[in-house]
Amino acid sequence: MAASHTIRAKRAAADRVAKPQARTAATRKRILDAAMAVFANRGFNNGSLIEIAEQAGMTHAGVLHHFGTKDQLLIAVLEHRDQVDVVNLEGQHPPVGRELLDHLVITAQVNMTRAGIVQAYAVLSAESVTEGHPAQDYFRERFIGLRGMVAEAFREAAPADVEEAKLWQAAAAVIAAMDGLQVQWLLEPDAVQMTEAVAAVIPAMVLWLNTPG
Repeated sequence: MAASHTIRAKRAAADRVAKPQARTAATRKRILDAAMAVFANRGFNNGSLIEIAEQAGMTHAGVLHHFGTKDQLLIAVLEHRDQVDVVNLEGQHPPVGRELLDHLVITAQVNMTRAGIVQAYAVLSAESVTEGHPAQDYFRERFIGLRGMVAEAFREAAPADVEEAKLWQAAAAVIAAMDGLQVQWLLEPDAVQMTEAVAAVIPAMVLWLNTPG
């Protein structure tokens, strides 16, 4: 009987800990979703913490309690977006090698169902080139990592003697095409088919890599 009571007491204590943690996680997600919407519509510089707080249904002080500063909230928004990107993938990370090339086409298809996330990314990535922007390092490192991953994927589809610089140029071209397509799609969603366009760009780069000179 004593052992059973002890187990119940431990479970009750665990529940008391888990419930506040769950509430905190839900609150943080609500703030992140609100911040993503505000930053997507107004950009980081023009989007205010007060508006984010209002959309999240809480106070300005409450937002600061969870994220400290507006800069820290922005980085959390970008990290949250990255987590959304991989949440349904095996191991929660993108595939590597030639499978990554297929994944890029799938990503374009998925992006056509989530305009809000695409808009936030497009606005913040463009805005990050401005002096002193808090997301500048994030996007610089992100593009370096992406170019490396895509270049490695192209390596498997290219001749053994292809120059490293050519692989990276092909990777940069695909990433630029995807990002540019997102902007065009946001402006004219009925006129731009991102999936088909990305599916056309990748083989074109493979052909280029296999062309001497």
